[in-house]
Amino acid sequence: MVLTDFGRKCIALVVDDTPDTLGMVSAALEDSGITVLVATDGKSAIELTRRVEPDVILMDAVMPGMDGFETCRELKFGSDPVTTPIIFMTGLTEKERLLEGLASGGVDYITKPVVVEELIARLSTHIINSRLLQSARDALDTSGRTVLACDLKGTVLWGSQKAIDFLNTTDATALGPDWKMWVAECANRPVSSVQPYETSELTFQYIGMTASPEILIKPMRRVSHSKEHVLAEAFTLTPREAEVLYWLTLGKTNRDISAILGLSARTVNKHLEQIFQKMGIDNRTSAAVMADRVLNAL
Repeated sequence: MVLTDFGRKCIALVVDDTPDTLGMVSAALEDSGITVLVATDGKSAIELTRRVEPDVILMDAVMPGMDGFETCRELKFGSDPVTTPIIFMTGLTEKERLLEGLASGGVDYITKPVVVEELIARLSTHIINSRLLQSARDALDTSGRTVLACDLKGTVLWGSQKAIDFLNTTDATALGPDWKMWVAECANRPVSSVQPYETSELTFQYIGMTASPEILIKPMRRVSHSKEHVLAEAFTLTPREAEVLYWLTLGKTNRDISAILGLSARTVNKHLEQIFQKMGIDNRTSAAVMADRVLNAL
């Protein structure tokens, strides 16, 4: 099985301080058509990952100096986090240590001695899943949408490029204990009942939760006028139409908007018809994209 990406072979980084394991795993991957890079310590692995951006990393858990868990945490949660899936190779059997590997940002683990067929199967699955996720993120960037994904502790896992740019404009201290409490609130309450989290520059709006689970958040620049007022001015909408459009930008269904604004589903549909006509478009997606561009330009 040869995994390629638009004609380019997949690249795997194997990190292990044991020459025998490095040689065996590298040979197996190369036989499967995968380009292999190797590192014998955590620091070298980080440097290689920053330069080359491998498609997958196979990480030995126990290494002298910076072990695999610490290396993984630096790659996943450091100053320049990567999205590359990290699979641990470990001889450890204690449940706590295995859980530590997953908590540090790993997606899977394989016990030593490595079974080659199992290694290739798991690696292929994670590469494919990673590509699908990256395609979804690229689509968000292309459409100009702003979305962040956080874990249940408030740690940012990934985001569209515009969302990351927004995040970089806010003071890091503003995403402290209060931020973690707000994210926890998002995980335990309906979307419509969670008030936005605000910093001096940005407003963060909770928009939903995935099955992973990941908390999905929309960052927006704070404006002196309400978002609804801005949309009304931009597209010559009535105040009610602007409210409907605003909730549409947050990914709400007609049923959600109906419940939030206390309107009948028929009335929401009528408002949407008027909104589409005034904006010169004919579908929800186009309306949401155009409205997002207006709000994000503020």
